Amino acid sequence: MNKRVCILTSAHLMFDPRIFYKQAKTLVEAGYKVTIISQHNKSETVDGINIIALPKPTSRFLRMLSTMKVFVLALKNKADIYHFHDPELIPTGILLKLVTGSKVIYDVHEDYPKAVLTKNWLPSAARKTISLLFESIEKLASLFFNRVITATKSIAKHFKKSIATIVGNYPILKHIRAKQEYNNGNPVLIYIGGLNSANGIGEIVQSMKLINAKYNAKLLLVGRFSDKDYESNILSAISELSNIEYMGQQPQITVFNILQKASIGFTICPPQPNSIDAEPNKMFEYMATGLPVIVSNFPLWKEIVEDNKCGITVNPLDPQEIARAVEYLCSNPELMEKMGRNGRKTVMGKYNWGNESKILLSVYSSL
Repeated sequence: MNKRVCILTSAHLMFDPRIFYKQAKTLVEAGYKVTIISQHNKSETVDGINIIALPKPTSRFLRMLSTMKVFVLALKNKADIYHFHDPELIPTGILLKLVTGSKVIYDVHEDYPKAVLTKNWLPSAARKTISLLFESIEKLASLFFNRVITATKSIAKHFKKSIATIVGNYPILKHIRAKQEYNNGNPVLIYIGGLNSANGIGEIVQSMKLINAKYNAKLLLVGRFSDKDYESNILSAISELSNIEYMGQQPQITVFNILQKASIGFTICPPQPNSIDAEPNKMFEYMATGLPVIVSNFPLWKEIVEDNKCGITVNPLDPQEIARAVEYLCSNPELMEKMGRNGRKTVMGKYNWGNESKILLSVYSSL
């Protein structure tokens, strides 16, 4: 085969799970020659993937300026297929299509028009207008691309059916071991991911104050903060509690080992436009490990969790309800174990990268 693929991202780190571990490695294993242009400390080859390093920008403005550098590096790469992952690279994708005549894929991780509505760095009065404008630009630009890959069904609705394909961001099963021991002492609650208000960290922390001390529950927070003021407020609240441990960002293999010690996984997002129809990867990683989950009561999440009897849905804005859900599971260890096993079975059957990798390869074959 030896088709050359160049994957482009100016916003994601080099070892982003969707980009590197799922898509790039799947393509290499299928015989494609893969190069990734991404933020990294040096250019090198890892697992057969050629990495061209971009310096990490020190501001959002400089990140935007780096898109021209991405274009120049991509042009030099002379790929048969260009696959880009960030909306700021839409002009780059169009230029590559026009200049090289190669195939171009736009990979859409989020519902960006909805995401704009909650961006604090944008003037609140202008967000609706910017959202509508971006939606129009994204739809028009997609006509230049050979295919659009989306992470969810709701995102795919923004694009023509003839070019849009859903490739879910589900776990790689071989990376995640099933939990072996359930009744292993005091309950350990876990949250993994971005530590920000959009992920309900404040509500989770507040709920830990309300859980009855007799359960001796402990919370592990694994991830990094993106806002210094928010970080200061959360760490201040944590300092007053003895049942929360902030672990910072951890390597992926360490995260999977931490999951083995956990009892319950949290995905508690407030009801924001970009969250309601999302499919959080961490929720499926908890389920793949065999953890029961406590998640926001959005219709899609209720369908996944309640229909498969693998956890509890709650009002994400109510710390008291979150605390009650924890207490209920802690009071019913046999149910907690059954829910965990149900979640594992559900991911094994449907929500896993093994299934999605076949869809990705079918997209590439069609090109």
